[in-house]
Amino acid sequence: MVIRGYLSGHSDRLYQSGKRSICGVKLEDGLVSNQKFDNPIITPSTKADQGHDEDISKSDIIKNGILTVDQYEEVEEITHKLFKRGTEIAEKRGLILVDTKYEFGYDKNNNLFLIDEIHTPDSSRFFYRDTYKESINQGLPPKQLSKEFFRQWLISNNFQGKENQNLPEITDEIINDVSTRYTELFSVITGNNLITRNSKNILNDLERNIINYLS
Repeated sequence: MVIRGYLSGHSDRLYQSGKRSICGVKLEDGLVSNQKFDNPIITPSTKADQGHDEDISKSDIIKNGILTVDQYEEVEEITHKLFKRGTEIAEKRGLILVDTKYEFGYDKNNNLFLIDEIHTPDSSRFFYRDTYKESINQGLPPKQLSKEFFRQWLISNNFQGKENQNLPEITDEIINDVSTRYTELFSVITGNNLITRNSKNILNDLERNIINYLS
C-alpha cells in the first residue's frame, strides 16, 4: 500500500508524462511537482512475476481476488492511520513524510500482518520542513532525505532496471553519499547518533544484537 501526501517521485513522473489517473485515483490539472495533496492518496502496487512492482487499482485488487472488499478496506484504514502517525513523528523532527509504502500479508490462519521496514529511506521520502515552502515557491526540488537522489542518478546514467540496460559504475563517492544521507536521516528521526560497526562479521553482529534485544 503506497500512500502519498505529495505529488513526488513516481507519481510526479507519471503526472508530468500526462497521466491524470494513477492506480484509479483521479488527479486534477495544474498540479506542480512536490505539491501537497488536499488529502493523502493511496496508489497500491503488487508484486510482479519479475522486475519492478506493478501499479494496481483498488478495483483491480478486488476484481482479481487479491483482497476482498472488507480486507481492502481494513488495510486501507490501517494505512491511513500509520501514515498519520508517521507524519506526526516526522513533524516533531522537522521533517515532512512525503510518501511511503506499507507491505501487508496474511498468515495461514488469515491473520493480517504488517511486514518489512516502516518509515525508512528505502520505503519513504522525507522533505525538510523549514525549507519546503521556499523551494516550492522558487520552483526548486525540496531538500529531501530518501533514496530518490540515487534513483535520479541512475536515471541520469540511463538505467531504470529495464531490459538491455547496463548498471552504471557506482563509485565510492556515490556510495559515501548514500551512506551519509541515510546516517543523517537516522539521526534526525531517532535523535541518536548512529554507532557504526567495527566488526566485519555481519552474521555474528546480527545474532548478538538479537540476543541483546531479547534479553
